[in-house]
Amino acid sequence: MLRDAEVRIAAFDWLHQQADRLGDVLPHALLLEGFTYRGERVPLLGPQGIFKPRVLPRIPLSITTTLSGPYDDRVNDEGFLSYRYRGTDPTHRDNIGLREGMARQVPLVYFHAVVPGKYLATWPVFVVGDDPKALTFTVAVDDPATAIEAAEAAEGGHSVVAEEVAPRRAYVTATVLQRLHQKAFRERVLEAYSETCALCRLRHRELLEASHIIADKEPGGEPVVPNGIALCALHHAAFDEHFIGVRPDYTVVVRPTILEEEDGPMLRHGLQGLHGSKIIVPRDSALQPDRDRLARRWERFQSVA
Repeated sequence: MLRDAEVRIAAFDWLHQQADRLGDVLPHALLLEGFTYRGERVPLLGPQGIFKPRVLPRIPLSITTTLSGPYDDRVNDEGFLSYRYRGTDPTHRDNIGLREGMARQVPLVYFHAVVPGKYLATWPVFVVGDDPKALTFTVAVDDPATAIEAAEAAEGGHSVVAEEVAPRRAYVTATVLQRLHQKAFRERVLEAYSETCALCRLRHRELLEASHIIADKEPGGEPVVPNGIALCALHHAAFDEHFIGVRPDYTVVVRPTILEEEDGPMLRHGLQGLHGSKIIVPRDSALQPDRDRLARRWERFQSVA
């Protein structure tokens, strides 16, 4: 196994370690610092969307979607990602590198920015299509268990044909995109609420979740911050089960049957004590809970309560 495959496998292993330690949303500074391979620093991303560290000869290591850049993660009719070229010149060396990676089916890493300075890391991904007229590559995600085998096979000239694994990659890509949107929603909501539960002010990030006001499968349930509230796990469950409701004026209401119960301190302070209080909301009015969505949710709470 030669250098290209060794570097990719080392990168996958390093990313796996970081994800185990920090979760799969990783900070930019960590990815920019990267890891050390045979005494040489290997960053995982750079200032451009298509990135090849110096240690690799020709084919890029990663592709990145930023929040404000020209690259996006639109899904094509086959359920795969459409990724923009570097610039408008199909013969730019970065585009040539991805084209060679497609021909050899070399595994890459895909970084998707979810909030400024944080990226969801996904690997392995493969370039499976090229459209010079549209200036886009088609990118598919595959099972992580295939990453090492794919790197070794590509190095030895025995890579699989993309069409042979297309159904599996379509399924994995759809699954990853759903997770990506969920992760992005959580990160954006927690950032808007300064990583604080809107009800109890708990600040332990590990215990915080992004609650939908309108469920994502319903009309108006888009994964946008105004459709979310940052809640701790307890209050997220209580909100989902209609133990508590939030009026459009941001007032918390506890279901009458819960107010009448007698239990331990968690009930008294964790639920009953919230009755009549106001939730905290982001300072930016554009990120605050949408009052129309809250009104719909409030109607549902009243019908249950």
